[in-house]
Amino acid sequence: MGCYTANWNPLGDSAFYRKYELYSMDWDLKEELRDCLVAAAPYGGPIALLRNPWRKEKATSVRPVLEIYSASGVSLASLLWKSGPVVSMGWSAEEELLCVQEDGAVLVYGLHGDFRRHFSMGNEVLQNRVLDARIFHTELGSGVAILTGAHRFTLSANVGDLKLRRMPEVPGLQSAPSCWTTLFQERVAHILLAVGPDLYLLDHATCSAVTPPGLPPGVTSFLQMAVSFTYRHLALFTDTGYIWMGTASLTDKLCEFNCNIRAPPKQMVWCSRPRSKERAVVVAWERRLMVVGNAPESIQFVLDEDSYLVPELDGVRIFSRSTHEFLHEVPVASEEIFKIASMAPGALLLEAQKEYEKESQKADEYLREIQELGQLTQAVQQCIEAAGHEHGPDMQKSLLRAASFGKCFLDRFPPDSFVRMCQDLRVLNAIRDYHIGIPLTYSQYKQLTIQVLLDRLVLRRLYPLAIQICEYLRLPEVQGVSRILAHWACYKVQQKDVSDEDVARAINQKLGDTPGVSYSDIAARAYGCGRTELAIKLLEYEPRSGEQVPLLLKMKRSKLALNKAIESGDTDLVFTVLLHLKNELNRGDFFMTLRNQPMALSLYRQFCKHQELETLKDLYNQDDNHQELGSFHLRASYAAEERIEGRVAALQTAADAFYKAKNEFAAKATEDQMRLLRLQRRLEDELGGQFLDLSLHDTVTTLIVGGHNKRAEQLARDFRIPDKRLWWLKLTALADLEDWEELEKFSKSKKSPIGYLPFVEICMKQHNKYEAKKYASRVGPEQKVKALLLVGDVAQAADVAIEHRNEAELSLVLSHCTGAPDGATADKIHRARAQAQKK
Repeated sequence: MGCYTANWNPLGDSAFYRKYELYSMDWDLKEELRDCLVAAAPYGGPIALLRNPWRKEKATSVRPVLEIYSASGVSLASLLWKSGPVVSMGWSAEEELLCVQEDGAVLVYGLHGDFRRHFSMGNEVLQNRVLDARIFHTELGSGVAILTGAHRFTLSANVGDLKLRRMPEVPGLQSAPSCWTTLFQERVAHILLAVGPDLYLLDHATCSAVTPPGLPPGVTSFLQMAVSFTYRHLALFTDTGYIWMGTASLTDKLCEFNCNIRAPPKQMVWCSRPRSKERAVVVAWERRLMVVGNAPESIQFVLDEDSYLVPELDGVRIFSRSTHEFLHEVPVASEEIFKIASMAPGALLLEAQKEYEKESQKADEYLREIQELGQLTQAVQQCIEAAGHEHGPDMQKSLLRAASFGKCFLDRFPPDSFVRMCQDLRVLNAIRDYHIGIPLTYSQYKQLTIQVLLDRLVLRRLYPLAIQICEYLRLPEVQGVSRILAHWACYKVQQKDVSDEDVARAINQKLGDTPGVSYSDIAARAYGCGRTELAIKLLEYEPRSGEQVPLLLKMKRSKLALNKAIESGDTDLVFTVLLHLKNELNRGDFFMTLRNQPMALSLYRQFCKHQELETLKDLYNQDDNHQELGSFHLRASYAAEERIEGRVAALQTAADAFYKAKNEFAAKATEDQMRLLRLQRRLEDELGGQFLDLSLHDTVTTLIVGGHNKRAEQLARDFRIPDKRLWWLKLTALADLEDWEELEKFSKSKKSPIGYLPFVEICMKQHNKYEAKKYASRVGPEQKVKALLLVGDVAQAADVAIEHRNEAELSLVLSHCTGAPDGATADKIHRARAQAQKK
């Protein structure tokens, strides 16, 4: 144990710090780090180097090279820089490299050096140029802060949703501040800058002078400032070598340290562990590294090479030409287990397990000691937790073996934490491999989440490893394997040295019908890469027409989109394509396209009937569809025309169309309607009243009601209304008028073609039994019973039915014998039936 803690360095009495090697860097750097712009992403992210040829002392005509490496020094990309001078670089939370140029343009590159996009920080920045810039991360996203040549600040808190904010001017600021940084408080980004002995805090509206509490006298300048990873704490390095540490709000002082070095440090970053009460700052000069905190002494390391510090959630990464190391506070669980002469339960359990492997009885003694104190559960938990914070697999295994050994002596220890830690460590060890180069700690991994880690593996095109992790952790397919395969397919379509057919086949063979994979998204990526034919082939595998059609329209394959929409049977989708085609094609081509698609043509006609009548007429004309054209003009004569002349003209056009369609009936009917309209106009002119738009029957009825019987009869003759129909019309009209005298005259004018039962029915409908009885006697024998029953003469109806010897009539009369007065009638019918049966 003593050997294991050899690299532990105490800071005061309550904390130890250790520095261990992550990787031996084999990158072939052509320049020293001091001569490059360096950007390293947190959470074990990539490193970008750009030789800085724009420094005056290093001016050269050779174009610089932008190089991107993994944290282990494996080259990911290298490209010749062809744009303007770069002032600063930084990585976004999505691991995109932001390069801030002197003219205020920000160029965004992917992990593999692929150019993504660019944006500008505004005209003021363009005019005054950029003196300095910072890329910072907040819960809102990744932001950029700019210091211009006019000594003004401009920032955007989220480059994904760019909203530029010009910060207030600092009164009397004539030169660049000695140091500055970004703070993030209450979801708002601020700028803290130092001008001589004064500090100023800029928010969106005001510039406030602030004073750190407890700052010693004699400070004439601030040389460096650093904000913690979580933006909660701030450190200030003064020209007297004094380091002030406190809250970022500058309301409380945590501690101070005098390093007795007045030279400005190259870098100063925080080194703290989540949920730890210890606070420490790491300060780096050319050949010295110092860890200071709330202790009278500091921890110092000698730097053999030019080094660069990367602040992390739970420590600091330090890389140089030859090594990449991690400096952090030793976690409590590790400290209790490995501290010299520790009697913590985890330390005793680890010793017990080692003695057990040696088959020594001391294992039982250690175990009994833990059990007597009732600390076996705590010991197992300590070993599990400490295993997570160890970087070396051998020590991880040793601690996990100890935890497994202790679990055997516990009745109800939940296995979840042990199993989960084993899984997490397998994942961490896999991604820490030199060829992968993501040196995440356990705390960083938990903060980052497995989904983000998978995204980062996909970003590095490490698809097999990502899939293995998903399968090992048994993640749902939609969140795991399916999503990764979709990303792989999107990358596959960018390989332009492979034919479209081969790429489409390879993607389909790999993906098949994997749930959660959208072929349309992959096809959209192929189209974005200029591979339209590949996109069409991929869409053939997309089962959802609603996803196929919009992309086909975007690719200007409208006719294919129409075929797919028709095959789907989704009328809304067909309408969408039709409206797109209508705007895209000229009218002739559009109509020709529709002629080849009967379903689409039918749907478009339905649309035109409600929205575009003129287009509907053009469709019928182009198809020589005279029948529908006649119907169109027929409807148009009533819908659009109010003048009788216009209506008659439209009807004449309709009649001509019907004749061309060889529909004699429709043509004759239309001509009759034209004659009726002219006659109705004449009737209105001569008689007054409302006749227009009445039907032929209603016109006759109106004339009868108005007492114009002769005109009604003449109209019936002109339009060949049958006598039966005319008698019905006249009968109904006179009954509605209750002109019973005229009705009687009409009934006697000649023999009724409809018989006299209708007279009885109409009179009873008007509740006039007296008049009905007049006509009941004139009803023929076959309808006599029904007529008598209508007027309520049940007895006479019974006599007639008995006389006719008709069983149906007898049953009908019997059904009307409901009251006591009809009892005799019912008996008479029963006797008649009995006599008929005897015969």
